[in-house]
Amino acid sequence: MVQHMARTTPLAIQISVGDARPIVRQITDAVRLMISTGEAEQGDVLPSVRGLAQQLGVNPNTVAKAYAELTTEGWLESRQGLGLFVAPRRQRLSRGERLRRFDEAVQRFVVEVVPLQFSVDEIHARIDLEMRSLKKQA
Repeated sequence: MVQHMARTTPLAIQISVGDARPIVRQITDAVRLMISTGEAEQGDVLPSVRGLAQQLGVNPNTVAKAYAELTTEGWLESRQGLGLFVAPRRQRLSRGERLRRFDEAVQRFVVEVVPLQFSVDEIHARIDLEMRSLKKQA
């Protein structure tokens, strides 16, 4: 029987020192987005902790912490001796938790965007453009 190797998904993650989010959060956010848009699919193998740490120029403990958080949340699954894989798609958070996080994100967005003095139409158009670009990636 021929066993097919799962493809290793390169993680095109950019770490920004100017980003207010901690590096662990930048990594977890990037991986969640890749999985949510279908850029990383169920069964794909993620780079090793050491490999991703070298790629990003960060401490391996930072990557290990991000991977552990994503595994705990159900985005990734660890297979002993084989590595980390994208877990089967399922709803990972309760509706209440999703709403809480959504409200929190919208509030953060509003606080940061309103002072920039764009019109509501400009803001809606930009959000619409971003959402459409995510759909094209999926």
